[in-house]
Amino acid sequence: MNKHLHRRSFLKNTAAAGIGLSLLNTPARLLASQKKDKVRVAIIGVGARGIGHLDLCLKRSDVDVVAIADPDTERAIPQSRKMIEKAYGTKKKVAEYTKGPEDYLNMLKRGDIDAVIIATPWEWHTPQAVAAMKAGITPAVEVCGASDVQECWDLVNASEANRVPVFAMENVCYRRDVMAVLNMARQGLFGELLHLQGGYQHDLRAVKFNDGKQIYGGGVEFGDKAISEAKWRTNHSVHRNGDLYPTHGLGPVGTMIDLNRGNRLVSLTSVATKARGLHKYIVEGPNGGANHPNAKVQFKLGDIVSSLIQTTNGETIMLSHDTNLPRPYSLNFRVQGTNGLWMDDIHSIHIEGKSKPHSWDKTGDPKDAESYFGKYEHPLWAKYANDASGAGHGGMDWFVINSFIESIKRGTPYQLDVYDLATWYAITPLSEQSIAEGGSVQYIPDFTRGQWINRKPIFALNGDY
Repeated sequence: MNKHLHRRSFLKNTAAAGIGLSLLNTPARLLASQKKDKVRVAIIGVGARGIGHLDLCLKRSDVDVVAIADPDTERAIPQSRKMIEKAYGTKKKVAEYTKGPEDYLNMLKRGDIDAVIIATPWEWHTPQAVAAMKAGITPAVEVCGASDVQECWDLVNASEANRVPVFAMENVCYRRDVMAVLNMARQGLFGELLHLQGGYQHDLRAVKFNDGKQIYGGGVEFGDKAISEAKWRTNHSVHRNGDLYPTHGLGPVGTMIDLNRGNRLVSLTSVATKARGLHKYIVEGPNGGANHPNAKVQFKLGDIVSSLIQTTNGETIMLSHDTNLPRPYSLNFRVQGTNGLWMDDIHSIHIEGKSKPHSWDKTGDPKDAESYFGKYEHPLWAKYANDASGAGHGGMDWFVINSFIESIKRGTPYQLDVYDLATWYAITPLSEQSIAEGGSVQYIPDFTRGQWINRKPIFALNGDY
């Protein structure tokens, strides 16, 4: 148990253990007794992220979008309305809940919603997911990091108490090359896995600031004067110092070592550099300057945050968070075992006995049957590449929605579930605590309450969804 977890929280969480132990190896509620051909979906948050999920849902014949909720009536709602009318025509109406940030609660009172997709600012994820579960509606929750560890327990406790599962929307788990590497790892190409790396290395300065004239306009405003993510995301950089977005790195490598299913995270230690990038961007950026009011803002988030995690099975995982400096996009993946390794940044692989000593081989294009990625193409991509073509983030967004909907239709457990989401989310507050204490070791809670020992791996194993 994390030594900083208050006794009251500990007692509250362990009190739910009796419920949790009986549910962990079942699909919980998961509509198993109500299998259906069409899933009625609502969406909370149809901004920059949610609009993509709406588009994918509208294109599916097995989904009926019945309601959307978003207080942004200037951009998000009108854009969504046009998409809905184009897909469904003008005769069918999709209900809109726009009266403030909590109007989604009225939407959840409807009796015609099977599932809800939550794609809102980070601080809303947990309360909205908990509210959905209390209403008997299964939520698909977008990724971020929790504000504190208690949020993670709130998700787990609500899921178990209400017998409603949660789907974790980590799209990078479905990235084409990542799934090929997962296939390689499962076939033993790397030998026994020892060390993995991942991270969120993405220059977001233009996203964190804008001038209010256009989305990602490259200005220097944030907060109330800004639009889209700059309204809320930048404030986290002002007040917090930790790995604010750990799931893109941790989720994919977690599937390779059977996280929460025969393995679990034990502890982490984190450190951060000083904060310089955002201030420099304001001073030197468009519409900024040394005299701009935002030049006086003291940003707390270190420009580069590094976390080292240990697992109970003896692997180490290194995560990085780097969003405030000029750099190309990279998730910094590395998968290394006793027989070789894959390095994402250099698109290369080395396998003992196959590669020349001390030399790299290129991973190649999955469309090339002779390349590593071609030979080890994951069956899901081999089957659905055409269906996923054109979907967001190189097609992996299609796989996320497909897994969510197919699981509900078939009454099967979610392949990325509430225990995964809670574990990923917990990295953020634990990294904050570690950094605040000079890199001290933080112990990662076991959100499965011991059931990780018996839970079996299921992610992307059925070759169908």
